[in-house]
Amino acid sequence: MSSIGTTLTRYILEQEQEQPEFAGELSILLNQVAYSAKILAREISRAALIGKLGLIGERNATGDSQKKLDVFSDETVIDAIIATKLVSAIVTEEQEHVLHVADASEANYVLVMDPLDGSSNTDYNGSLGTIFGIMKRKPGVDAKSIDHFYRKGTDLIVAGYVMYSTSTLLVYTTGHGVHGFTLDRDLGEFLLSHENIRCPERGAIYSANLAHYPEWDQNIRHFVDYLTWPASSPDRKPHSLRYSGALVADFHRCLLEGGLYFYPPDPSHKDGKLRLMYECAPLGFIAEHAGGAASSGHARILDIQSANIHERAPLAIGSKEDVALYDKFVREGHP
Repeated sequence: MSSIGTTLTRYILEQEQEQPEFAGELSILLNQVAYSAKILAREISRAALIGKLGLIGERNATGDSQKKLDVFSDETVIDAIIATKLVSAIVTEEQEHVLHVADASEANYVLVMDPLDGSSNTDYNGSLGTIFGIMKRKPGVDAKSIDHFYRKGTDLIVAGYVMYSTSTLLVYTTGHGVHGFTLDRDLGEFLLSHENIRCPERGAIYSANLAHYPEWDQNIRHFVDYLTWPASSPDRKPHSLRYSGALVADFHRCLLEGGLYFYPPDPSHKDGKLRLMYECAPLGFIAEHAGGAASSGHARILDIQSANIHERAPLAIGSKEDVALYDKFVREGHP
């Protein structure tokens, strides 16, 4: 019998029966993420009417210009998570340092988050997203130690994203399947719409910012040329370009339809542009549990240990065969 239409809360409760380690606390955290997503979906949809569009004249911890919605999103999710008293520390794109939660020194979890991915799209009614990951605190380590965040992506126990577009969609995994829930605005509930998402092993699209093509390494340029030039064999068709400027939206398309998203290094971003801890690792965790892959071009994303909370990394993510082909081009410059 299909579970489509099941509420997020009920679905989590049913999963708890099969995953005892998931019971109680993590369900509360996921429901709070969903609660904050409802608030953000409402504010994003009416931002032009209530003065929430545009810049605030400052830059965030990673040097990006801050939009009004960036700050609102950061505050909204942080407030929702702090209210649970289950998280001892939080890292977000908008905060320069680790945010230690008062009165939560005994909490069992830490949270990493990009509260509003693709915020450059806010003024143009484009797709936006929220990315999050949850890890257990390191046992025997002081609650205020930054060591809780110097981890590999394999230490994640929950990862997910919310996409704000024609509908609002929450996708998450606890390592036991990847599931998507669409917000029914009339009911005010997230309802199961995509159960057990599986990423096709190969796709026919690619997503990349080709404005950087002239600056990329020669091997990456050869990869793009290979994807787009007329096929030399009848079983290989050129890939189509799809790029929205929002990582969550581009990744979501690849997750459902196959293909890959990639953001390699360039002279302005020698270590890549995307943040390892709260962008690459959570999405890599989701990709792998849906049968896909995520790589820096030289290593599996989930095997890279963070050395800085805002550390950047190159990323190729999506269909397993497409990511493997990308890695081969990075190493050898040919298929």
